[in-house]
Amino acid sequence: MSSDFPLSKINRRVLISGMALLPVVSGMPLTGIAQAQTTLGGSLASWNDGAAKQAIIDFVKATTDQGSPKFVPPEERIATFDQDGTLWVEHPIYSQVVYCLDRVPAVVEKDPKLKNVEPFKTVLSGNREAIAKLSLHDLEKILATTLTGMSVEEFTAEATKWLAAAKDPRWKRPYTDLIYQPMLEVMQYLRGNGFKTYIVTGGGQDFVRVHSGRVYGVPPEQVVGTAGGTKFGYHKDGQPFLTKEPRLLLNDDKAGKPEGIHLMIGRRPYAAFGNSDGDRQMLEYTGAGDGARLMMLVMHDDAKREYAYGPAQGLPASKVGTFTQALYDEAKKKSWTVISMKNDWKRIFAFDQTA
Repeated sequence: MSSDFPLSKINRRVLISGMALLPVVSGMPLTGIAQAQTTLGGSLASWNDGAAKQAIIDFVKATTDQGSPKFVPPEERIATFDQDGTLWVEHPIYSQVVYCLDRVPAVVEKDPKLKNVEPFKTVLSGNREAIAKLSLHDLEKILATTLTGMSVEEFTAEATKWLAAAKDPRWKRPYTDLIYQPMLEVMQYLRGNGFKTYIVTGGGQDFVRVHSGRVYGVPPEQVVGTAGGTKFGYHKDGQPFLTKEPRLLLNDDKAGKPEGIHLMIGRRPYAAFGNSDGDRQMLEYTGAGDGARLMMLVMHDDAKREYAYGPAQGLPASKVGTFTQALYDEAKKKSWTVISMKNDWKRIFAFDQTA
């Protein structure tokens, strides 16, 4: 299988140093996460009263009240959300990278000659220190091999199976349990007021589409992500199918986000939510429109209930979900709302008992 998929260009989705913290895959089945989370309290029930919560309420009122000079027709009500670090946990390593590493044994089983070929040999060894030292080029080979060369249906089935079994090492729960309840409530609140909610992510579009409907209530056609090419063909019985190819179509990160929004949605958002430097251009693009606009950034400043990283405002530096001081300063200058996980959220996850 070709490994020339230019994944090095997807600079937000790679963190080799986090590989040492890979979770143990187990057989715990998924539950009806989205349904369970939607029943917890009323609108924005997991938010503390404050400027962030009020900004959301004021925005919705201004854009949905027909008597408001900032009224937005229902067909134009678009809100976009980054996923990793904005809707679910991204530390210590992106879940899709964990998926790719966990897929290596199955890939080697189908192609045994890879068993003694690097970097697959190192991954199979289970040596976490060695895995953490793999180069970016090595990681590209792993991603290309585990994400391509199969039919779209095969990929969906494998990703679904993995999401049903894999657990985060800290919480010992499926990754789809680690959804930020306050952000889920924002999505529901916006949809309840006529907005269409889209996920605009640097992660793999096909990977996110596997769980977006069940977890977020966002159908697959409303997921814009980093996308690879597909090739149409026929099985021996004449049935048509699509094969995932190692060919990058859209790098949906940084400037790629507004480009992807135009390509896939065709409307400028009125609200945009992110958490890192990779989301800056999406918020800038949203804020450049007329009328009421809502731009919000999630700041991870709660090491006890989740994680704390920045390096904005003196938080620990991070290569995963980097939130620089420059981004923070831009947010303040342009009146974007910075959400403090520590101060603005009563609970972080649906399973929290702290609300």
